[in-house]
Amino acid sequence: MAALVFPDFARRGDAEEELTITDPRTGEVVGTVICTGDGELRQTVDAARIAQALWEQAPAESRGRLLREAAEVIAAHADELADLTARETGQAQTDARACVFAGVAALRRFAELGAVHGGRSLAGVSTASDYTRFEPRGVAVVLTPWTDPVAVACGLIGAAVVTGNAVIHKPSERAPHTGLRLGRLFSDVLPPDVVQTVVGGPGVGARLVGDPMIDVVAHIGSSATGEVVSRLASVTGTHVVRANGGNDALIVDAGLDPRWCAREAARGAFANSGQLGTAVERIYVHRDVAEAFLTELTAAATQLNESGELAPLVDERMCAHVDEQIRDAVANGARVLVGGEPDPGPGCGYPATVLTGCTPTMAVMREETYGPVAPVQVVDDFDEALIAAGNDRYGLSATVLTGEIAHAQLAIAELQVGSVKINNVFGGAPGASSQPRRDSGLGFAYGPELLDELSVAKLVHLAAPGVHR
Repeated sequence: MAALVFPDFARRGDAEEELTITDPRTGEVVGTVICTGDGELRQTVDAARIAQALWEQAPAESRGRLLREAAEVIAAHADELADLTARETGQAQTDARACVFAGVAALRRFAELGAVHGGRSLAGVSTASDYTRFEPRGVAVVLTPWTDPVAVACGLIGAAVVTGNAVIHKPSERAPHTGLRLGRLFSDVLPPDVVQTVVGGPGVGARLVGDPMIDVVAHIGSSATGEVVSRLASVTGTHVVRANGGNDALIVDAGLDPRWCAREAARGAFANSGQLGTAVERIYVHRDVAEAFLTELTAAATQLNESGELAPLVDERMCAHVDEQIRDAVANGARVLVGGEPDPGPGCGYPATVLTGCTPTMAVMREETYGPVAPVQVVDDFDEALIAAGNDRYGLSATVLTGEIAHAQLAIAELQVGSVKINNVFGGAPGASSQPRRDSGLGFAYGPELLDELSVAKLVHLAAPGVHR
């Protein structure tokens, strides 16, 4: 397939830096874009401020109606967006398409929620009215990752737009074509400059976040980038919402079917080659079931590797990062049961890998791997597993497989993470939201509460003149 070029939409401004994206499956060039330059960034922010002042005056129901129209346009282009996502990130076409429709669902959900997003009345004196009202923050910078790029962007953009903000979206430098096409589709429906797209690497994002004319930044991506975002925003006082990296633990309790536990572990660790924020990153298995569990997990990984269905890693840099963590683990005593070497040939394939004999000091247990790796540590009892799972600088989510209600309740109470899942690694209701802890983020980046994050509350006291009692 021919490489893509965006001469009108991407090649504007005064930037010289280019982004060339290659397909991680084949190594073929997907396309090249010119990064947004400083002059164009200034124009983009100024245009957003003008557009936002008009946009917030539109009734919430009207904003919701246009957001529903945008959802329908994006749904009509689902195949095109899924193809771009697959070519830029290596995600399977069917998974990419499902994620596009997850984004469409988020837009529809926020379109409905926006019209009923309101403050509350307060109990004051009978001769006056006291209430709070929500107002848009202003100009929102939305920084999104290359994983599920359409779904994540739609959630953040939809919530910002429906609450009356204007949006400047910078997609990941690993998926700029997808972000640009999505931005074009939003622009086809919404008023001019309500949603604008810029492209580039960390420098472009940093200049946007540090701009004193930005009112709120919503970032989903790595913890390292999230920390930079918070530091830059602290200088200007910009409100920050971020959902960042995780090192999600899976606890496998005694008394369960090892095959079922292994299937859950494989699903959590290997889905999209582990390139998910809520992927299983480390496993603590009870000694009573450890041998049978490892046998079944190894078989599941072997079957996945032989099927050819495993997605590649997004690029060579990610492949090298995953391989480095595995080599470090082996050098410090871990044993590879399956996988452990990059795939030969073109592209950035890495096999599903199972490690045993892992210890807390290994990088693969301490840091987010973001690859198809299942590192396993055997523990003597549930309490040991719970302590080990909680000893971490991240706090995104965790999963516990157990048949003991007391163990489930203990995990819910003691695990300091934003989301605890019992007996389902990817369980959760639509529209669910949580607050990640520690290095995993800040505030609500999903669900109805995101509308509050992208708004400011104003307290109103309304009294008649001359009446004060």
